[in-house]
Amino acid sequence: MQNRKILPIIHVLSKLGVFYSLILMIPTLFSYFYVDGTFSAFAKTAFVTLIGSALAWMATLNFQREMRPRDGFTLVVMLWIGFAAISAIPFYLYLPGMSYNEAFFEAMSGLTTTGATVISSLDTLAPTLNFWRHMLNWLGGMGIIVLAVAVLPMLGLGGTQLFKAEIPGIDKDSKMAPRISQVAKKLWISYSVITVSAFFALRWAGMSWFDALCHALSATSLGGFSTHDSSIAYFNSVAIETVLIVVTILGGINFACHFAVVRERSLKSYWNNQESRVMLVLMAVSIIASSLYLWYKNYYASFEEAFRFVSFNFVSIGLANGYANYDFAKWPLIVSLWMFFLSNILANTGSMGGGVKMARVVALAKFSLREMLLLLHPNAVRTVKVNKRLISERTALAVMAFIFVYFMTVIFFTFAQMVAGLDFITAFTATIACITNAGPGLGSVGPAHNYADLTVVQKWLCCIVMLLGRLEIFTVFILFTPAYWKK
Repeated sequence: MQNRKILPIIHVLSKLGVFYSLILMIPTLFSYFYVDGTFSAFAKTAFVTLIGSALAWMATLNFQREMRPRDGFTLVVMLWIGFAAISAIPFYLYLPGMSYNEAFFEAMSGLTTTGATVISSLDTLAPTLNFWRHMLNWLGGMGIIVLAVAVLPMLGLGGTQLFKAEIPGIDKDSKMAPRISQVAKKLWISYSVITVSAFFALRWAGMSWFDALCHALSATSLGGFSTHDSSIAYFNSVAIETVLIVVTILGGINFACHFAVVRERSLKSYWNNQESRVMLVLMAVSIIASSLYLWYKNYYASFEEAFRFVSFNFVSIGLANGYANYDFAKWPLIVSLWMFFLSNILANTGSMGGGVKMARVVALAKFSLREMLLLLHPNAVRTVKVNKRLISERTALAVMAFIFVYFMTVIFFTFAQMVAGLDFITAFTATIACITNAGPGLGSVGPAHNYADLTVVQKWLCCIVMLLGRLEIFTVFILFTPAYWKK
């Protein structure tokens, strides 16, 4: 009975595996023309993926059927884990001394757009491997699943259930186009336009062609990988930092809002959208207040200098990108922790950002205010709206359940990391950084360090939290409920 449930999913997974082997040809060709010694690693990975997926496709051909609602959850989780396992192979084959555990961590971090790394020599890393890291960021940003949905009709399978299981937010049934594949294509076209624009803007700002390409891929996806160990501090350029701030903010805003701006030809749509408006105001107030505080405490010689470093890091970490142009671990703990708190709430639904998402925060705040009003006026009738859309009681319960499970997950894995040997600050901020897909934390995983010194257990705990954060927890947790596996 269980085989009948799993084999159709494996059949779809095998089709997507064949598709992913074609994606692997991009870094393979890149390495061929770059001649940096990585061709064999990528060619072998692409070949093994193609043959293995093709064999699985043929072996499960008799189990092909339309996906059911519950199939989407299983397929999404298996897809992310499977693609991370495949993506890790080039790191493992090429880098001497890198264990498969570390290679899987790097791949999972890339695909989930976390941006945490275990590689300590990025400046001298083979260009193709660096390009592959950033390409993983880019693929994971909008979601490999959404890309797969766009091509699933060509593979003979509808992708609605897969799309709903992967896309974050409180309203998964709202569509920007009549057919789900059209939505995916529309998103990817917009995503690509922003990426190309970021590429030329970064080149204009002073980056080399290669650095501009890699950082355009990771900035648009809010992935946070960099080609240098010191991240954006390496460039020491206000122009580059300004471009990255703009691209990061665009990546953290709901794509439906971008479509509205283009359709109406007015930037007012950003301000008229309640979710993006609250995000921008909260971010601006936090940046100004923190800049004044650090200037007052003599951490910087001028307000302008404080504003430069605070604004970049607050936007980057707050929207779960993960770049750094300064070691913010040197700031007072209250400032750094507030920045990590923002990373849990600032990003909009329908964006590449992680965390709870601002729409849920706004909805919960409004329902809390309503409940306080009802304590004073029990017979009052008060509805709750977000962006002029009525939020049902069912949705409110779902929001409260998600936020409760989200922060309980943070607490549980913080304790788990402490049991595994990390100090509290490192354990707590590493968990926050992984579940929000922000990347760097504080302590031994701060911006001046990376995750290389963590033990195998600590790295696997981080991988689990990355996956939970990227797939919004319930998508993963539902697989472990008895009701999910009942007929």
